[in-house]
Amino acid sequence: MTQKEIEKILNIGVLLSSERDPGRLLEEILSSVMELAHCDAGTLYLLEGDALRFRILRNDTLKTYSGADGVLPDLPPVPLTPENMCARALLEGRTLHVADVTNSPDYDFSGSARYDAMTGYRTRSMLAVPMRNRAGEPLGVLQLINAMDAHGNVQPFAEETALVLESLASQAAITIQNIRYIREIHGLLRSFVHVMSCAIDARSPYNGNHSRSMAAYGEAFLDYCNALARERGEALPFPPQRREELIMSIWLHDIGKLVIPLEVMDKPLRLLPEQHSAFMHRMEVIGLLAELDTLAGRGDGQKTAQQIAEATELVNRANGVGFVTDEMLAALEQLTKRTWRDRSGKEQPWLTPEEYAMLSIRKGTLSDAERKVIQSHVEMTQKLLSQIRFSPEMSHVPEWAAAHHELLNGSGYPNRLSGDQIPAEVRILTILDIFDALTADDRPYKPGMPVKRALSVLDEMANREGKLDPDLVRLFTESRCWERAE
Repeated sequence: MTQKEIEKILNIGVLLSSERDPGRLLEEILSSVMELAHCDAGTLYLLEGDALRFRILRNDTLKTYSGADGVLPDLPPVPLTPENMCARALLEGRTLHVADVTNSPDYDFSGSARYDAMTGYRTRSMLAVPMRNRAGEPLGVLQLINAMDAHGNVQPFAEETALVLESLASQAAITIQNIRYIREIHGLLRSFVHVMSCAIDARSPYNGNHSRSMAAYGEAFLDYCNALARERGEALPFPPQRREELIMSIWLHDIGKLVIPLEVMDKPLRLLPEQHSAFMHRMEVIGLLAELDTLAGRGDGQKTAQQIAEATELVNRANGVGFVTDEMLAALEQLTKRTWRDRSGKEQPWLTPEEYAMLSIRKGTLSDAERKVIQSHVEMTQKLLSQIRFSPEMSHVPEWAAAHHELLNGSGYPNRLSGDQIPAEVRILTILDIFDALTADDRPYKPGMPVKRALSVLDEMANREGKLDPDLVRLFTESRCWERAE
């Protein structure tokens, strides 16, 4: 073995410990062993079910290279039966080689013959090296074709070559298995994320599709941005790792809502249910006392009944209206000044200060205190996610997920970040969050807004108020990602 070949073997070992892209790794494994074996073509198969499936295919003479980009060779799988040479190598766990496939009755080379007939290639010598994982379980096969001498003539594979390739195949199998383990771990994490998102959905009939919709919009938007970059011949702004990290952040951005009280998170009206019940009970008591006074000749029960009806109508209207007008606010204030005497003779207001404070909320259903409780979900998101040991590839998830209410002009929360303090990923997450909040039709306090109007709101927040990134809002609008998601 030459010094150059020894160096090549060492370089393959370094490659196996450093390459993380599965397609490129498999392609590099095959091309490296082909170079060591001085052969013209090769195939890397992986075992899936009861067949060996083509993953990487190389043929230097035909200049055919496929599989490294994730698009698998369009060839039928090889059944795991002894008449197929590569299958038998895996079944028996030993390296097999044939000097000339045209004169070998032991194996079925009809597949190679068909390939040769279609391409004009001539397959002669062949070597099949099995790959097994640490537990000795079959994983795949390296199949090499047409060993070449120094003059480019086809020759049988040397015994020394087989021994070297068996060692490399063993290392490659362990690396492939490790990558599969990493994929399984990522799959487990994704499953956990979806379970947690479903848990948020299950807690409340409101916002039930929020994270799911945002993730769908986000995937479509990121793919749109990548497609634009490809058209321009530019580097992808969201390569697979960065894309997955942002999508993971979207799924987890509201995990802090798991600890928000439902009576606040699901509050469809300004008054809490117990407050509304107390008011209605009070009106009933006032009415009954007025009837007693009327029977005793001390009052006008009919007039009081009319006042109760008007007060009830006002409170119910203010309780559920989208915006409390000045006129309604003045009427509510007058109602606080109207009093009645309970059975002990103590004077009481028709509308308590607490009830007035809730009903006078101009827009939405939450008081300042309740809004702070809701806003605390981002801090809880940070706290919960910081307990998870994310891999380096996912290390930004807690930061991005917890910052989705930060705004470029510094008016957001919880840390009032501004400008360059807010990463592009967070800016995208914020746009997605606001868009879905505006257009969703499952919110307790408002109907869904038409898409055109929602886009106008985003544009105003970006170009007038300075809260959102104008370029990203423009791209978001152009992408029509909500339609792509559907």
